[in-house]
Amino acid sequence: MVIISLTSSISAQSVRDIIAHTPSYSSCNYHVYPDSITAVLTPAPAGKKPFYISHYGRHGSRYISNRTGYETPYLMMQHADSLDELTAAGAKVLHEMNSIMRDTEGRWGELTGSGKRQLEDIGQRMVRRFPEVLCPGANVKCISTIVPRCIESMGSTAMKMLQECPQLNITMEASKRSQWFMNYQDRKLRKRSTYMTPQAQKAYDEYIKPRMGNSRLMEQIFKNPDIVKEFVEEDYFNYYLMKMALFQFNISYNRNPRLMELFNTDEFYRMWQIDNALWYIQYGACKLNGGCQPYSQRHLLRQMIADADSCIKLDRPGAQLRFGHETVLLPLVCLIGVNGFDLETDNLDELEDKGWWCSSVFPMGANLQFIFYRSSPKDQDVLFKVLLNEAEATLPIQTDCAPYYHWKDFRQYCLDKINNYK
Repeated sequence: MVIISLTSSISAQSVRDIIAHTPSYSSCNYHVYPDSITAVLTPAPAGKKPFYISHYGRHGSRYISNRTGYETPYLMMQHADSLDELTAAGAKVLHEMNSIMRDTEGRWGELTGSGKRQLEDIGQRMVRRFPEVLCPGANVKCISTIVPRCIESMGSTAMKMLQECPQLNITMEASKRSQWFMNYQDRKLRKRSTYMTPQAQKAYDEYIKPRMGNSRLMEQIFKNPDIVKEFVEEDYFNYYLMKMALFQFNISYNRNPRLMELFNTDEFYRMWQIDNALWYIQYGACKLNGGCQPYSQRHLLRQMIADADSCIKLDRPGAQLRFGHETVLLPLVCLIGVNGFDLETDNLDELEDKGWWCSSVFPMGANLQFIFYRSSPKDQDVLFKVLLNEAEATLPIQTDCAPYYHWKDFRQYCLDKINNYK
């Protein structure tokens, strides 16, 4: 696995460069968390020490959540095989697909061993990076959505933190009572994340048209591509077979490259463009789709602010860790404006040049950490910084101590923004 900082390579590399080196990046929300974090943290201003951590993180690597993603290409391949329309290469592909289907059966959506290790590593680094906060006697409150892979992710993080510091006081909770902010689904906005406005649909269709399909793949796998097109839809076959190949990075570190070898960098890159644009329309501040999708996480942001305000009043507040999903984390990042992800545009061709790269936000195990600093419990000028996937990030507000920000400024900015939403 390549060691990269998920949020620090925009200015140095193009997306295609990253994909050429790390193909997993092309799979967007299926991208795997890096094995190691190389980002260096900026020392705090003189006299300031970390005292509280507020966090929202995605579960670790999982099995694909339902059959559809795999069965779409698999059933097409089985049909072609029944008609003796597979090439020798195609027969090998079907054999590999059979293995993947057997391995996944009964595990749809479950956390993998790789996912558990990712969350363990994140928890370990958190304790080692911020020993002033996560010290003997500190309270750590963990909350998860009620989805099993999130609960397991919470447990993996907590257990590793306890191994690092056995004297931590850790509590864990997964209850429907907290779903109103942990995994809130706004019906009005969700409708637009599922069904685009006609304007957005038209723009998206025009954007993806030259990027869909793969005649080269069809010729590799099928003896008579023109004949099998009666039941093999080229666009869907290419898209879902590529996803199937990429998803295996989440299953095991013993990665079999057979399916990956079917595709080249340009094909992976085009698929990333297709998915990145869709995620922007559905969860970003896309003008074509109303520009309000990030507000789906206004309740979570308001709760995080309220929790922080309460904890700041304590002598030793410890940490609050929340475990959920990428469909919450991405719009939350966009709502806050982390690293410019509050971008508003109606031009999908601008996304790449302006750094709206969803793969940098929500790989498996993704996390957003607020680290709070002060000189003493009486210090009224509380500072904090944001870590996106454990690397320092920027916010759309002024500061005189970057990458640190004044909590009161950020708090007011966010509350004004969500209070003005109608």
